[in-house]
Amino acid sequence: MKTPESSIHFYKNDLPDDLNLGTSIAVDTETMGLNLHRDRLCLVQISSGDGRAHLVQLVPESLGGNGFHAPNLKRLLSDPNVTKIMHFARFDLAAIRQYLDVVATPVVCTKIAARLTRTFTDRHGLAALCRDLLGIELSKQQQTSDWGNPELTSEQLHYAASDVLYLHKLWKELKALLKRENRLTLAQECFAFLPTRAKLDLMGYDNPDIFSHRA
Repeated sequence: MKTPESSIHFYKNDLPDDLNLGTSIAVDTETMGLNLHRDRLCLVQISSGDGRAHLVQLVPESLGGNGFHAPNLKRLLSDPNVTKIMHFARFDLAAIRQYLDVVATPVVCTKIAARLTRTFTDRHGLAALCRDLLGIELSKQQQTSDWGNPELTSEQLHYAASDVLYLHKLWKELKALLKRENRLTLAQECFAFLPTRAKLDLMGYDNPDIFSHRA
């Protein structure tokens, strides 16, 4: 499914001053790779669940941008009155903490919610969940493209937008499943721990994982 051009709002360096996205936002990130000590944060995607995506490209100072000085974006992500809906929040929280130096809480994670409820399958990726629960097909072609390019393509912007446009609807479906299976409180406890889990990852406690059983 391709996102209409009119629903994508693209900004360089920061969100505009007068943007009000309410008290619940979907958030995703794009980075140069999976090693956050090496691979910089390139893009932050946000949606309030109204069918529009707001994409903030963080341009390094060496390329004429403001680096990671994005006060409006940081203020929104760290606002304790705004719930952040993410998919695999563990990584996004770590990326945001590493490069924007803020802790994005409170947070809910649709991947954790799916793992707690959809125990009959091992398909917990965003594309699989959107297809199974919402009947929406997402393209993942741009997942491994060069997000550090100063000029992002239309295809990249559409891909990035799709990662946040459906998270509110997805969370609604998964929250209902958590309630049905009496696991909502357990999920909330997991969500509350995610910022600490992300901090541990950044400190190097992801490999080996201190929660795994190893000699």
